[in-house]
Amino acid sequence: MEKAFSNAERAEVLVQALPYIRRYNGKIVVVKYGGNAMTSEMLKNQVMEDIVLLSLIGVKVVLVHGGGPEISETMKRMGKEAVFVDGLRVTDRETVDIVQMVLAGKINKSLVNLLQMKGGQAMGLSGMDGRLIEAKVKDERLGYVGEITKINIKPVVDLLEKGYIPVISTVGCDEQGNAYNINGDTAAAYVAGALGAERLIMLTDVAGVLRNKDDASTLIQEMTVAEAARLKAEGVIAGGMIPKVECCVEAISHGVHRVIIMDGRVPHSILMEICTDEGAGTMVKGGN
Repeated sequence: MEKAFSNAERAEVLVQALPYIRRYNGKIVVVKYGGNAMTSEMLKNQVMEDIVLLSLIGVKVVLVHGGGPEISETMKRMGKEAVFVDGLRVTDRETVDIVQMVLAGKINKSLVNLLQMKGGQAMGLSGMDGRLIEAKVKDERLGYVGEITKINIKPVVDLLEKGYIPVISTVGCDEQGNAYNINGDTAAAYVAGALGAERLIMLTDVAGVLRNKDDASTLIQEMTVAEAARLKAEGVIAGGMIPKVECCVEAISHGVHRVIIMDGRVPHSILMEICTDEGAGTMVKGGN
């Protein structure tokens, strides 16, 4: 049975959050959203509630989203099999059209709509709008998978200044008009860097970086860029966590103050990170 909170307890929670609200007021927080937090409707609603609440208390939130599972599902329905090389989706001309349709169309607009239903002001962008994300071919074997060459951040800044929550789908473009499928984590790192964001929050399907991948109690709550390199060399950071941490390091090198890898499956994990002492997940910061 859910615990009932008295009015006094509710007021106390708000008072405890006050120093954090003051600290983040007017600051930019970028949220990279995907994975399990996106496939569960309950979690999706809670993520959107967190983002709207932060926006209403003066935090400038930017939402960068992926949508890999939905792209694969749409391709399957259209009779096209997903092919991966080194964990990256091979993207031919037909596939990049599907990526653009699913990411910049269906998912982006549904998230914008949901944020507005929760009381926020949101505006959708793809990386092609205002040439926000410029890219080139990353690897000929992968087709239209893009490596970011430039971020034109002005459209995002303009929306933030007007009080909107920018919602960015990770489709890029080049000068010839080709569309590219861009890795969501990488795009979030570049966008957060271009904005000089206070925080980049990367929602994943694990608790954070674990010393023992099978034991959630071994969560590493904080590490520097240099410590991350050592943990990678020791094999603690391995498998799918390697590209996540590399994106964190990249974001720090581009000017982001702190990057947090956290479990998007935990209800209201974003608020826990921003508005409490304990935070959530693993924080990566500069230094040795």
